[in-house]
Amino acid sequence: MFPPASKTLAVLGFLSQIPFVQCKDNTIIRDVAIIGGGASGTFSAVRLRDEGKSIILIEKESILGGHTNTYQDPVTKVTVDYGVVVFHNQQIVKDYFDRLNVSWTIASSNFGAAAPVYLDGNTAELVNYTSPDPRAGLVAYATHLAQYAQLELGFFLPDPVPEDLLLPFGEFLAKYPDIDDAVSTIFRFGQGLGDFLAQPTLYVFKNFGLDIIQDISAGFLVTTSQDNQEIYDHAATLLGSDVLLSSCVVSTHHRDDSGVQLEVQTPSGSRIVKAKKLLIAIPQKLDNLRPFDLDDHEARLFGEFLNTGYYTSLVTNTGLPTNFSSLSVGADTPYNIPKLPGIYQVTSTAIADIFDIKYGSPYGLPANYVRKEILAYVKKLQDHGFAEKVHGEPKFVRFNSHTPFELTVPPEQIANGFYRELYGLQGYRNTWYTGAAFHTQDSSMLWNFTESYVLPALLK
Repeated sequence: MFPPASKTLAVLGFLSQIPFVQCKDNTIIRDVAIIGGGASGTFSAVRLRDEGKSIILIEKESILGGHTNTYQDPVTKVTVDYGVVVFHNQQIVKDYFDRLNVSWTIASSNFGAAAPVYLDGNTAELVNYTSPDPRAGLVAYATHLAQYAQLELGFFLPDPVPEDLLLPFGEFLAKYPDIDDAVSTIFRFGQGLGDFLAQPTLYVFKNFGLDIIQDISAGFLVTTSQDNQEIYDHAATLLGSDVLLSSCVVSTHHRDDSGVQLEVQTPSGSRIVKAKKLLIAIPQKLDNLRPFDLDDHEARLFGEFLNTGYYTSLVTNTGLPTNFSSLSVGADTPYNIPKLPGIYQVTSTAIADIFDIKYGSPYGLPANYVRKEILAYVKKLQDHGFAEKVHGEPKFVRFNSHTPFELTVPPEQIANGFYRELYGLQGYRNTWYTGAAFHTQDSSMLWNFTESYVLPALLK
């Protein structure tokens, strides 16, 4: 029997007062929702899980890894790392790899590379250049770094910010010429900084710090397999169903003191994620953060970031000799720094006829434009006799855009306390942040920053 009409109306009235709740099959409830499965996000997920927190890791790509680019030859199974290549020889890196059952070893800083030829990064013409011995310059550079050792840990700046950190790096070098012979080495390790000599010295110090100088001498840490994707594949296996791949946040229902509620588009449809806390580990540019309902304060800060462009690729059918290696230099530029946009380097790999080609720009460029520029450069190498003419065109085995890459703000913003305000966002609206914008473009250093300064708050 149906209930009397009066009872039906009463029940309907009662139901209308109950807040709508997504069914359990469509709602994910966790302690922490993590956005981005690159170096910082994946590390955070593993560490939070180990500390007893429930997590969900949301990654837009089909695999974890971020800037880690690894290619495996389908026939020989030989692998090539052409994104993130080395790691710092730090205990936190060793412990993390051990946790993921990833074997590691120590490699020298030259990695057995053949002596390069020095070419113009746009025309592929030979440049008469001899690389200076950087050792004395690195010692001088290290004495300056030692004055700001806290920069190895994050953007922990004195107040007021010292003038030297605000100077364009070219002006800093003019002020301290004893560093000159190390400039080309600093530039090589600081790929992705864009207009290197125009960047505030702060960002050069952050990219090429004391720990890198130590590892140049003592050796960097690498995976024994020479397959850095192994790190993230092992992490994905460990995290299991707590990872949503090929997924992205499309809107934020709320983000406040009561927690966060996100709508996430996944390959199987829309899901609701409810979490006590949110950790954002993707590049904090406005375009990436629009789904998170930024308020005016957040939008103002994140809207100040500028960015460079950085692109990695593997190219075949080049006609280049097996052990070919080139570095780009400027024939008539200060410190022979190459003009950008342009090629950083061309390097042979462990796979025959596959070459690692890096491209950089002071600003982001369309991926299709960069692809055309890289292939055109290979043709110029052929025209100038560095490569044989081959049947067919050079072609990409892999191409990856790492743009937006280096996130920076102008020196006046640094002086006015930008990073103090940025770090003040940690915990605001139950949201925390990690990633390169909050420290540096370096997996190892980001793991240390995240472990020391971000996770303690998320574990409370």
